[in-house]
Amino acid sequence: MTLSTLWVVAEPANGSFTSSSLELLSHARTLATTVAAVTWDDGGALGALAGEYGATTLYDVGALNGALPGVPVASALQALVVSSAPDAILIPASYDGRDIAGRLSARLDRPVLTNVTGLSDDGGLVTEHPVFGGTSTVKAKFTSEGPGIIVVRAKSFAPEASGGSAATVVSAPAGDTGATGSAVIATSHVEERSGPKLEDASVVVSGGRGLGDASKYALIEEIAKLLNGAAGASRAIVDAGWVPYSHQVGQTGKTVKPTVYIACGISGATQHMVGMKGSKNIVAINKDADAPIFQIADLGIVGDVNNVLPALIEALKARS
Repeated sequence: MTLSTLWVVAEPANGSFTSSSLELLSHARTLATTVAAVTWDDGGALGALAGEYGATTLYDVGALNGALPGVPVASALQALVVSSAPDAILIPASYDGRDIAGRLSARLDRPVLTNVTGLSDDGGLVTEHPVFGGTSTVKAKFTSEGPGIIVVRAKSFAPEASGGSAATVVSAPAGDTGATGSAVIATSHVEERSGPKLEDASVVVSGGRGLGDASKYALIEEIAKLLNGAAGASRAIVDAGWVPYSHQVGQTGKTVKPTVYIACGISGATQHMVGMKGSKNIVAINKDADAPIFQIADLGIVGDVNNVLPALIEALKARS
């Protein structure tokens, strides 16, 4: 390995780390001799989990007391870099992750590489970025001195525990953040849902314009429920206001890699396929036999979704 040390911003979530954080920790340990994680709030209790996924050190920023993570975590990272700079800092492409990356970039006067879907060691850390809607991939590498700040898209790697011993927890307080640290979260709203989260579901059923109107999205939700999966959507029907943005699968939505992905009435625009083409099995239902979605589908059904989906629902109900 030519890489000495990689740091991973590990976002805490419900007594664990987010799946994207675990992905980055898992992959980082295959690239560098030493991996460290940086977290906050009750992060000190996550030393065992960090070690299990490859980190030897867990830097704990501490309780944020209602503050958004961007300011204090970027401040803490800046102080850590001054004393011991890694080869690169890997950050999940979440709302908080992008905020941390932008603020850290300004503090360190370092550029950021974003929309990364691949990382490898080739005499230095090489990043892979899909371009032109995912039809091509370009590679990049930092050539200047200083740690690279790299924002990685979810589902780019598989989270795999290594069974390592607990990471050493080191306090890494943010210090004085001035006026930028004065904003606090006044109220939080959690989206109501039943079943698994879209990005974590093993079965995803997504609907598109081919449904015809917003009321037909109920068919998508019913099939997802029958399969213990999650309901997704194309950008077209999100932009049309049929479903919330949280359902969107694609380049500007969520990236999913379920065992089964069922695309219903989705033509297969490149923007959408970028977010789901890594699915293990893809089923496409579309009345247009020439729809691009069939080019990546493992099973294709040429037919009107408003005829196929009710029949599928009846078959699933009969089976159960």
